[in-house]
Amino acid sequence: FQVITGGHYDVDCRLEDPDGIVLYKEMKKQYDSFTFTASRNGTYKFCFSNEFSTFTHKTVYFDFQVGEDPPLFPSENRVTALTQMESACVSIHEALKSVIDYQTHFRLREAQGRSRAEDLNTRVAYWSIGEAIILLVVSIGQIFLLKSFFSDKRTTTTRVGS
Repeated sequence: FQVITGGHYDVDCRLEDPDGIVLYKEMKKQYDSFTFTASRNGTYKFCFSNEFSTFTHKTVYFDFQVGEDPPLFPSENRVTALTQMESACVSIHEALKSVIDYQTHFRLREAQGRSRAEDLNTRVAYWSIGEAIILLVVSIGQIFLLKSFFSDKRTTTTRVGS
């Protein structure tokens, strides 16, 4: 699993077998990998918890790889050596699995970058709106102040006995 967005990019994770026995438990992890062999059939439960950070929503990527890959060639269990074409196919297959892992990694990095960029864009938009409102208020205040400098103030004079 890997936390893609939210807070300090950490979650709690727990995995339980069908009897409720905890097989894996980690606290405040950003990413991790856990491999195990199921000892019995049943429903295994896993839970990602954000209990310690209730104000921040988080997005978590997780991947299950169940079982072994099927053999590339049905006759791969034979005792004889692979032909040059078959060994080339096996090496290409292994390289392509590596490419899939790299693509997954880069997609996760792209999702993190996109999330940060959208958050930054939102903050810049709010800051710009706030500056525009302040600029408007200051402009109106200056207009009234300048207007008061150039307006005639009527003074009344009274004559006292002549």
